[in-house]
Formats: sequence, C-alpha cells, structure tokens
Amino acid sequence: MFTGALGLIGQQHCIALNEAGAHVIVADLDEKKCIDFAKNKLEYSMGHHLDVTKPESISALMSDVLVDYRRIDILVNNAAVNDMFENPKAASEQSQFENYPLDLWQKSIDVNLTGVFLCSQIIGSQMVIQRKGSIINIGSTYGVSAPNQNLYRQVDGSQSFFKPPAYPVTKAGVIMFSKFLAAYWGNKGIRVNTLSPGGVENGQSDYFIENYSKRTPLGRMHNLLIIRERWCFWRVMRHPI
Repeated sequence: MFTGALGLIGQQHCIALNEAGAHVIVADLDEKKCIDFAKNKLEYSMGHHLDVTKPESISALMSDVLVDYRRIDILVNNAAVNDMFENPKAASEQSQFENYPLDLWQKSIDVNLTGVFLCSQIIGSQMVIQRKGSIINIGSTYGVSAPNQNLYRQVDGSQSFFKPPAYPVTKAGVIMFSKFLAAYWGNKGIRVNTLSPGGVENGQSDYFIENYSKRTPLGRMHNLLIIRERWCFWRVMRHPI
C-alpha cells in the first residue's frame, strides 16, 4: 500500500515495487488518476482514493484491500505536502519564518506527520494481527539537516523564496516516529524503516542544481530514472536496518 502514490517520487517507487513483484495499492486523493495509473503503468495492482488525514478513509481503503488480497504486507507512508504559495509575488514575504502562515504550518502537520501516524496506527494494527509486515516512512534530507537558505538565492544574490519551517520539522518528526515504531513493534514481526531522499531534479534552474549538487557527496541531485535508486528502495524494504 503506497500513500501519496501520484507524487513525483511516489510514481517511480510504485513502478519499482511492481517490477519487484509487489501488488501495489496506488492510494492518493484523486481516485480516477490512481486507477488509471495502476491500470496503465503497473500489473496486478489497484488504485484507490485515500485522504491520510481522515481515519475513516484509511479504514475504508484497508477493508477493500483485505477483501481483494486478504493481507497487507507493506505500507509506504509517502503522502506529504511541500509548501506551494498561491501568489509567487508574496512568496518572499510569506516563506520567511517571521511571516509564515499558521494555516500552512497546520496543513503540513496534518498531512506529513498526523497522516503517517494514522496510517501506521490503522494499517499497522492489521500487521500486528498478521504478525508480519513492513512499514517504510519517507523522510527527507531536510529531516536530518536544516535547509541552507543560501541555496534559494538568485544569480544576482537576491532571494525571492525561503525554505519554510514546516516541511523539515515534519520530516524530522517522521524519522523519530519511525524509530519509535521500530522499537514498539519490533517483537511483533513488523519492521519499520525510514528512507530519506535528497534533493530531486524537478525543473529547477541550472543555477540551483549546480549549487545544490556542489553540496552533495555524489555531486548531483537525485534523478528518479536511475535504476540503482529503485533497487535501493527495494533493498530497504526487504532487509532491516
């Protein structure tokens, strides 16, 4: 079961899991797109609506999956929001911590952190009954290291955007929550791990990509089409860390 499956990373990971033999439950807000993706891009998989902030939505998904497959072996908590400002002209001011809107903070908490809590609680309880399961929570490099705001400067030195606090704070919470669950459910046959990707190429300027890449050990940003990255994901799923 893969939450936030239609996102940038989610689609590639669903393909990787399917290639490795998994029956993938493509779960996201747009059910039609989930169904189409499962039908056209995957084999022996299904698409389903899911709102990770609503317990009843998670329970309904789990019930439908159990009817068709009778068990849930893997839960990937990938659903998350990363701040998008409706008015780009206001982004410079709103993205600054001093002005950061409370509603954006709360939305990130609800999806990125509470959503992981709810999915793990509801789906994980089924895994406890099965005495077997694997939960993979998608973190971020920003859950480990604070964002370097200098990365978001323009060529002329001006800065029209700051990386806001909500995303790194919630991803740090996801990482600690994974540790909690790993210790709590370790004797129940359930493995819990976190996968924390670095920056992903997604239409950023050449200037940003160059500056970001200079700060990484491999000298590049993450490329979703690299097969090795898919294999790393499958390896984390199969073997505990």
